[in-house]
Amino acid sequence: MKLSIIDVGSNSVRLLMWADGRSLYKKIKTTRLGEGLANTSVLLKQAMERTADAVAVFCSLAKSEGAEIIYIFATAAVRCSKNGSEFVDMVREKCGLDVCVLSGEEEARLGYLGATQGGNGGIIDVGGASTEITVGKDGCIVYAKSVDFGAVRLKDFCGEDRRLLRKYIDERIGAYGDVPQSKFYAIGGTATSICALEFEVEPYDPELIDGRVLTVNAIEAWAERLLSMGQAQRLRLKGMDPSRADILGGGALLLSSVLRYVKAKEVTVSEKDNLEGFIISGRGGVQ
Repeated sequence: MKLSIIDVGSNSVRLLMWADGRSLYKKIKTTRLGEGLANTSVLLKQAMERTADAVAVFCSLAKSEGAEIIYIFATAAVRCSKNGSEFVDMVREKCGLDVCVLSGEEEARLGYLGATQGGNGGIIDVGGASTEITVGKDGCIVYAKSVDFGAVRLKDFCGEDRRLLRKYIDERIGAYGDVPQSKFYAIGGTATSICALEFEVEPYDPELIDGRVLTVNAIEAWAERLLSMGQAQRLRLKGMDPSRADILGGGALLLSSVLRYVKAKEVTVSEKDNLEGFIISGRGGVQ
């Protein structure tokens, strides 16, 4: 059976095509659904429209390629906004499909399942509007926490001011409390984009990213470097994703801060994340 999973994030919409127990491919479109959310607590109409249009395009593609089932889930931007139901209605009108809005804990669990395949390990997922830490052992979650700060939210609140970014992160990172020690994996666009810069992967190739190890010092160095550059300079860097160039410095600072908080000196970057986790979890009857 061929099926499709669509992840509606705060920064991008992603499509996974799946058949015969394996991933066929992924596609991504940056739509910035969470733009301005930090300051207003509502999703902007334009952001909802361009994101719903991207979902509709992916739905049409999935159908044209023979997907028998299409599932759509949304994360922090829809979950945290006052008008998230308007976006859900918009997608239903355009696609005829419902959107499952994940809780922070559900999002964390799916990321853990995708990256570790239900084994042992910890997951750090820096998203656009939230960041999840999850630790699992032998398929059981022993710790999961989602905090409402991410790369897009940081940009909205702090711009590219390093002092403000550090202050904002430091004031909120204690919400994670005591995190169990673990080998940590990083998932999501912030981690994979930093990895592409560190190893100069251009054009982007998931197979050259998956399993790479980044030190916390390297991530922190990229944060400082990116935040000291102008946008035009960033765009000239080998491996830079143009759609993330304006938020990656803050995202890198957040990722390095979280790693230091959990006392990790390095992290393994995983291309497998909550999309694969959705499959593994059996959500919606998917097996």
